[in-house]
Amino acid sequence: MSIFAQLFTRRMLICVFTGFASGLPLYLLFNLVPAWLRSEQVDLKTIGLFALIQFPYTWKFLWSPLLDRYVVPLLGRRRGWMALTQVGLLAVIAWMGGFSPTNDLATIAWICTLLAVLSATQDIVLDAYRRELLSDAELGLGNAVHVNAYRIAGLVPGSLSLILADHFAWDTVFMITALFMLPGLIMTLMVNEPQSATAPKTLRAAVVEPFREFTQRQGWRSALLILAFLLFYKLGDSMCTALATPFYLDMGYSKSDIGLIAKNAGLWPSVIGGMLGGLWMVKIGINRALWLFGVVQVVSIFGFAWLASMGAHTEIGALERSQLAIVIGLEALGVGLGTVAFVAFIARTTHPAYTATQFALFTSLMAIPRTFANAATGWLVESMGWANFFFLCAILAIPGMLLLFKVAPWHEKVAAH
Repeated sequence: MSIFAQLFTRRMLICVFTGFASGLPLYLLFNLVPAWLRSEQVDLKTIGLFALIQFPYTWKFLWSPLLDRYVVPLLGRRRGWMALTQVGLLAVIAWMGGFSPTNDLATIAWICTLLAVLSATQDIVLDAYRRELLSDAELGLGNAVHVNAYRIAGLVPGSLSLILADHFAWDTVFMITALFMLPGLIMTLMVNEPQSATAPKTLRAAVVEPFREFTQRQGWRSALLILAFLLFYKLGDSMCTALATPFYLDMGYSKSDIGLIAKNAGLWPSVIGGMLGGLWMVKIGINRALWLFGVVQVVSIFGFAWLASMGAHTEIGALERSQLAIVIGLEALGVGLGTVAFVAFIARTTHPAYTATQFALFTSLMAIPRTFANAATGWLVESMGWANFFFLCAILAIPGMLLLFKVAPWHEKVAAH
């Protein structure tokens, strides 16, 4: 079967829906909530601290064994948990908009935390479902499709919802945004439960065995190097975009500018980058993809430093909008390429017998910089300014690249699943 023929299968279509359902709540926390808070005059330091609300993405491996061990009645081990979390996410997103950032900031923080817990739990089961659904040969392409759909989901809270916010009350905006969880829920009800390894007999086995297998596979040293790589590879890129929406607002762009230009200019290059990345990985392998795409990812950060060096605009014309679109487009292309290689590496590193727990552990480490480092971004920006902040992000991207010498050598022949 040709590479392109592999794209148009039922399993790849399912990956579209898993990606969309996974991305929507995360991008809501990343894009819509900061824009909502900033438009209601909440200060940057507080918005930066809201990144700590995303800590469930960092610690989801702690409860992932529960999803391997226990089965929700009716739909099966994977689909039952998928449906439960998706219904919860729809309800919580719709509920959130009824509160005011001016008067109910603490309550909003708790609701965002609940949203993050449900979203992280959904990610655990969607990752496990996808790993069990796809053959080894389909892993690279399937994860590229998933990541692309994940990014396309960002178009809803990051673009459509922001445009709606210029015309409707925030409670209406959140109600409409919540309805976009329905496609994922419908998919969950329509697909079959995947063929998977037998569920662990005890909770202790569900907790212990995945960690034992990973550390004994090639020894502790190799395991620690892989964990360090997962921690650092996307650190600079993640920090660079942590306060993207407030940055655009501070540069003088309106919410509609951000919705129409920034999000679309960021979306399509990342989708193109993601699909090219998935197809290239079949040819060059995951290791070389991590090297090549990682370099593009680092270089693209400098575009934001250039944009920040021009300062805030008093008037926004065609030139300013074009500059914003070009910078975001280049950065998104780099991120699109880097992310698909990174997720494919994670999938390759996951043992099929321990999908939920190991995948959750690896993606949790991927989320640590996004959560804890990003919480300091508001303080860093106010201390050093936007331009110097972006230069710092570029420097912080280097350790992850250096670890490639150990975890994914350029000449090592590893199958690009």
